[in-house]
Amino acid sequence: MPTYAALIYTPAEDEGQGTPEDWARVMAEYNAFGEEAGAAGVIAGGEALEDTNTATTVHVEGGKGGRVVTTDGPFAETKEVLGGFYLLQCADLDEAIAWAGKIPGAWRGKVEVRPVVDFGTE
Repeated sequence: MPTYAALIYTPAEDEGQGTPEDWARVMAEYNAFGEEAGAAGVIAGGEALEDTNTATTVHVEGGKGGRVVTTDGPFAETKEVLGGFYLLQCADLDEAIAWAGKIPGAWRGKVEVRPVVDFGTE
């Protein structure tokens, strides 16, 4: 069965905002989604990510073997930030999209669904 990455993006201005009560409500919504998708056997993995201020971008100047350069923060400053992801095992893209529409991030921001490359396990 194909695996799809559901990348959860939220508005950058919302990152780190809200009260503990707001955070608890959001987490309850994600937990409910996790229970439903887990019971259906759809979730193959996933994680929440720390805020973008904890990110480090790595670049190798001059290509392989070159100088490793790091920059604090994400690769690009955007209006939306990647907050987490799920790996969904679904029969096809349509099913993956249906599940992605149930992820709380889909109504708080956007969820990008992308097939995961299967390099085989042989």
